[in-house]
Amino acid sequence: MKSGCVGWLTGANVVSAASHAMNLQPSPRQRELIDLASRLAGERFASRAAAHDRDASFPFDDYADLRAEGLLGLCVPERYGGLGADYETYCLVAEQIARGNASTALTFNMHCLTMMMMGEIADGMAMPAAQRERHETLRAAKYRAVVEDGVFYGQPHSEPVEQGETDTSLNVGGRRFGTTAQKVEGGYIVNGRKFFVSLGDSAPYYATPAIRLGDEPWIERTLYLQVPKDAPGVRFSDDWDPMGMRATVSRDMVLEDVFVPDDGDVLPPGVFGAMYNAFPHLFLSFSATFLGLMQAAYDGALAYLAGEMPGAPALHTEIAAKGPAIAEMFFAIEAARALYYRAISEARVDPPPEAVQRARAAHITVQRTVVAVTQEAIRVCGGRAFLKRYPLERYARDARAAALMRPWTEELATQQAWEVALGLDRQRGGAAAGA
Repeated sequence: MKSGCVGWLTGANVVSAASHAMNLQPSPRQRELIDLASRLAGERFASRAAAHDRDASFPFDDYADLRAEGLLGLCVPERYGGLGADYETYCLVAEQIARGNASTALTFNMHCLTMMMMGEIADGMAMPAAQRERHETLRAAKYRAVVEDGVFYGQPHSEPVEQGETDTSLNVGGRRFGTTAQKVEGGYIVNGRKFFVSLGDSAPYYATPAIRLGDEPWIERTLYLQVPKDAPGVRFSDDWDPMGMRATVSRDMVLEDVFVPDDGDVLPPGVFGAMYNAFPHLFLSFSATFLGLMQAAYDGALAYLAGEMPGAPALHTEIAAKGPAIAEMFFAIEAARALYYRAISEARVDPPPEAVQRARAAHITVQRTVVAVTQEAIRVCGGRAFLKRYPLERYARDARAAALMRPWTEELATQQAWEVALGLDRQRGGAAAGA
């Protein structure tokens, strides 16, 4: 963990070397941001979530609140006018947002990851001086639009095409470079198709990976480009009627001869592919949403049984019999949270293998626990909790998305974990799974 034994929330050193006491509390600044997110989730987002789920509509009203409170700039460095949250702090904030609306938190993840990839993560990547200077100029303009104009980003990463060397050389699972970019004077011509694009047709900009056509090594040709929603050649499908996470509005996106100017680089050429391999904790950020979701389900079950949830029956007559199940839910949540908090505290460029393995363990633990807890919340509360008038069934549906999100789906992350444990990744030169 950071700064000695722990400090995973504060960066603090061990309080006393003799006593080995550990400071597990958020820093004052982290607590301010956590409290802000918790207040928005409880007072604003939660009351709107059912309507957005029913209509599969994007929560623009939630984003208006995020903008008004400065949270669109959560992961924008302070020198650009943002709040300067690091990766760990972002995860703690996202957990709180998800307690109000998991779809809002999951889409917010895409935006904040883009900010961090341009910022603190890029700062940890090796770059020539000239490339870093150019990146500094370009990201300053993009950050300014976020802070001053309230723009936000989607991340169209998932693609239907798996091809070429990237399928084995990307440590995180491939499927990233079916989209191509032809270099032309002043920019690129981009063509491709994206699946499950959260914030589909809702975000002003999309940060999309692509591979430049050419003969150089593939990693040198990886690009990460800013594509405006309204750019000629960009279109989104109208088909979006999923089981859960309905307010993410994750439509398909088609890019047909889309011109992206040279200053549309979100990351310098070549850095995106290198970053995916060097910072695998990128994908652990998804789990913050599902950690918050399982807490919402637990809190909801308590409120239902106590007769405090709107429309719920009075104090449940069998509440004593429900006690052991409630306790087991609590134990599962706290175990998942403890592992997750340790894992996010270890996030950095080029982490050691044991930290990556722990990140996989945390990710899978959250994926499994959120399904178990949200299902158990309905069972414990009884038949009426299955009705759509209560949020418990929405929590259970949303939870099912946790294990499906690439590149660390449950199957892929599990395979990577046992391959690393058995040394099979070394036998293949580390190509399999992020040694």
